[in-house]
Order: sequence, then structure tokens, then C-alpha cells
Amino acid sequence: MGKVKVKIYTVTHKKFKKYARRNIYQSLLVGANKNKGDEDFIKDNSFEGNISDKNSSFCELTGQYWIYKESNEDIVGLCHYRRYFTKNKKFFPRSMLLNKRDIINYLSNYDIILPQKGKNQYNGLTAKEFFCQKHDAIVWQECREIIKHKYPNYLEMFDWFENETEGYSYNMLICNKELFDSYSEWLFSILFDLEDRVDLSKYDNYNSRMFGFVSERLINVWVKYHNLKVKEVPVVFTESKNPLKNFLKSL
Repeated sequence: MGKVKVKIYTVTHKKFKKYARRNIYQSLLVGANKNKGDEDFIKDNSFEGNISDKNSSFCELTGQYWIYKESNEDIVGLCHYRRYFTKNKKFFPRSMLLNKRDIINYLSNYDIILPQKGKNQYNGLTAKEFFCQKHDAIVWQECREIIKHKYPNYLEMFDWFENETEGYSYNMLICNKELFDSYSEWLFSILFDLEDRVDLSKYDNYNSRMFGFVSERLINVWVKYHNLKVKEVPVVFTESKNPLKNFLKSL
């Protein structure tokens, strides 16, 4: 186990009180051209060709892009500074965070670790209905058109997911680096095309984060298409007086 390199990148846009203290967790500052962090933070603008300036619309995905392009671990993961994978959602000291042994054991039987799906996650709506209610139906349609022409083999899975009533959210995942890169290449090729079709200036600050919202849906399409074996793990919100009452709801 010691020879397997594992790194879980904890994405943040500011300094924060580090909840995860295990050595597999590394803070990754996103939007680093503007945002400030601690000296030990990796920055998403630390390589040529970075997309740090897209952080306002791509959110944590500028950190995912850094991992995709720069990380050389065997197993990688993406978390948020307020959110962590935990082994037990009913009892959450730091010891319940996933450690290296947990991750390697899970991935010996599963392809990928993803957040546990929530009950009534889309408020009784389908994935498409919920997205269009919260965001913009035009974006959904444009995304479908891109997949139809660029990745036609995925279209059936996109249409399948739009009728689902639950899904994987938060843009959090852990898997081997090869799989992570494969997903990232597919995802960003769609999002960069979508970016050319979407006028963000007409949205408020919330919906200007559009490509982060879209990617939360697309991971479900990609996982389904590749028939991946998923280990679902609870996610907790740690910057709360009572994190057990603040499990994240779908964005």
C-alpha cells in the first residue's frame, strides 16, 4: 500500500481552517490569479495553459483541470474545503474521513468513489426539470447538441439521465489517475464548446457558475456510459455548528 501514491486535493478559493489533517490531503487554491491562500497551497495557475481565470464560471473545475494536467499520483481525488467524504454520516470526528487504506480498499472492488445520492434530491422533479428550474433550459439543450454531434455514443445516456430523479453531485470524486484523466478530457472538451454558446452576462452571480452546475450532471452520463462500478460515500458539510444537519443538497 505504501508504494501507491494517493492525493486528495481539497479545493478552496480562500484560506480556511483545515479539517482534514491526513497527509493524503493537499489544499488547492482555485482562481489563484485573484484569490489568496496559504503558502503551502498549490495554485491552479501554476502551469502554462491553466484555466484559473475561468474560476467564476467553472468553479472547482479549474482545480480539476490542474489535477488533470499536473498531478502524477496513482490515485487522485477532488474535494471541497467545506465538504469531505466520510465513512459514517452519523458519527463524524476527523477519524471518519477517508484515509489512504480506505481509498485503496474501496478501489480494489470499485472503479470510482462518488458522493452518496440523496433522497428526493431533485425535489420530486427529473434531472432535466430540476436543472431547467434552477438554471437555464437553453444551456441543457445546447449541451445535448454538443454531445449529439461530438460524442453521439453518449447521447442515449444523456437522454437517460435527464429523466432520472437522483444523481451524483458536488463535482467530487476519487479514482485512479488514468480514469480521472479520461473523464476530464471528455468533460472539458464539452464545457469549452458550451462556453462558446452560452452568454453568461445575462445571469446573476449564482448562475454565472453555470459550467460547474453542468458538470455535476455530466459525470452521471459518463459513469453510466462506461458502466463503472461506483462506491457511494456520504459527504458532510464541516463548516457548520452541526454538520450532521447540513448534508449538501444538489445545486
